[in-house]
Amino acid sequence: MYWLKKGPQNTNGTVQKALTRANELGIKQIVVASNSGATAELLADKGIELICVTHHVGFSGPGKDEMPPETRQRLTDKGVKILTTTHLLAGVDRSLRNKFQGVYPAEIVASTLRLFGEGVKVCVEISVMALDAGLIPYGKEIVAVAGSARGADTACVIVPAHSNNFFDTVVKEIICTPREK
Repeated sequence: MYWLKKGPQNTNGTVQKALTRANELGIKQIVVASNSGATAELLADKGIELICVTHHVGFSGPGKDEMPPETRQRLTDKGVKILTTTHLLAGVDRSLRNKFQGVYPAEIVASTLRLFGEGVKVCVEISVMALDAGLIPYGKEIVAVAGSARGADTACVIVPAHSNNFFDTVVKEIICTPREK
């Protein structure tokens, strides 16, 4: 499915397509990028194991956590696993770029994945992060849901590899994505 434009107006459709495809394939886990928790709340209580990956604390400002504590608690109470940690394709490489204005390997990988859209890049990234954190099983297909900014407009079926074997990751399907990059 191709959305005409990127953005949060596709969130409900993306969530439905992700749930439908996970059900068709017998996939038990969905990994969702959700900083405020809004997209994760749409997927909670849908009979699937949900892992929510947020921006790291400090992403939007020193010491700032974008997910309000009450939202974090509400999601946790619904059984959602929440991962708030350094981004796989940023972290120290981004710090080096900011300080020295160079280009570093993780950022080259991120830019290459963005050729398929920001959402595809984030789907791959959060899948590997969730696997590295032990929140999803190794060697199994999962559905990843992400967006181009706010909301969700991309869903993929992925078999992630651990970050130390990143290039063994397989994107099996792009369920939906915007045509506009």
